[in-house]
Amino acid sequence: MEIIEKYLHNKFIEWNIRFIGLSDNADTENKGNKKARQINGLVNEWYLEDVSNNIRSAFQAKMKQGEYISPFASFGYEISKENNNKLIIDKEAEIIVKQIFNLYLSGLGYTGIAKYLNNRNIPSPSLYKYQKKSKLNIISNRPREQIKWNANAIKRILTNELYIGNLVQGKRTTINYKNHKIKRKNPQEWIKIENTHDPIIDKETFIKVQRLIKERTKPNHKTNLIHIFSGKVFCLECNHYMRKKNSTKHEYLICSNNQNGYNDCPNKASIRYDLLEKNILNEINKLIKKYYDIKILNNINLNNNKNNTNNILSSLIHKQEKITKEINKKDNYLKSLYEDKVNNLITKEQFIKLIDSYNNDITTLQNQLIIVKKEISHYQDKINLKNDNTIFNKYNSIDKLNKVIIDEFIKNIYIGKINTLNNTRDIKIIWNF
Repeated sequence: MEIIEKYLHNKFIEWNIRFIGLSDNADTENKGNKKARQINGLVNEWYLEDVSNNIRSAFQAKMKQGEYISPFASFGYEISKENNNKLIIDKEAEIIVKQIFNLYLSGLGYTGIAKYLNNRNIPSPSLYKYQKKSKLNIISNRPREQIKWNANAIKRILTNELYIGNLVQGKRTTINYKNHKIKRKNPQEWIKIENTHDPIIDKETFIKVQRLIKERTKPNHKTNLIHIFSGKVFCLECNHYMRKKNSTKHEYLICSNNQNGYNDCPNKASIRYDLLEKNILNEINKLIKKYYDIKILNNINLNNNKNNTNNILSSLIHKQEKITKEINKKDNYLKSLYEDKVNNLITKEQFIKLIDSYNNDITTLQNQLIIVKKEISHYQDKINLKNDNTIFNKYNSIDKLNKVIIDEFIKNIYIGKINTLNNTRDIKIIWNF
């Protein structure tokens, strides 16, 4: 509106230009219709603002229904040809996504994984989509063939809930319909709907990876590997991290409170890395020997309440389907409402009133759907626990430790100071169970 006014009633007059609009009979030489032009401009401005708000509301409704609204599918997925608001797994890319999660659990960092994939000529998401002639929103000065895997791409995949079947949308928005500058929204405003599509990664693996991301220190700059006790070992005296250091003969762990010129902890002696590894391996095998009993493990699945749990789950799934159908009805009603508005079958006031009523109904149904989905997830986890023979069924005995085993068994390890009387030190293990 301001731009139109600037040119119609200022610049065009200054440049001696006469403007004639055929559709609204605008004529800058006819001073009598100046106010009419301004009113029409204002009405058009209101209309554009209404359209923008209605479109935003429609997108919000779709996101709350768990519909995928982006035209570009993330790596590992593609948009269904039958339903462009539904994601389906890309079987070829799925293998790479699973490999990335497994490599991270094995101890490789972001950069190490990127190098691993690039060294094996595995195409980056951009190049892969380009080769498949799929849509991908990539902004880069490099040709697609030269875009490689990098640490940021690996991090985005490892932290994206999309891979466990959850949609998290509405992270960004524009200021308004005239100002298209993008701004990030607070995480509290994001729209997260669980179990909207088939997962590539199971929830247990995803949770392990998120925990490791928080705990992890920097990988070794030569090997790109993170040592197997990374983020796990603390000082029993002051609770500071035990940091790894190397000598010509051995690797050691030492309290970080006594490094870099500080000398604030009584736990001053380091502990040899290989001796700690041997001690922990021994303790884990003791635990396995104590609890590994195949007869007991096989009986874990026998539960009197199993049928009852399945019946409740079946009832909840039926309820979920019923609510989803009702939401779809409302969505179809909304579409017909837009058509009535466009065809002038209802007034603007009636349209706004009906939209408000629709939004209230849809919000109520969406809240019910969220509650039902949480209950379904709860009972599914319950059934999975009954079908899980626990960690002790995975290992009969362990010969060598790795990062995956440490993360499965151990939450934290605490190293005490040396007892000068008998030259021993306490090692306290906090198990995950």
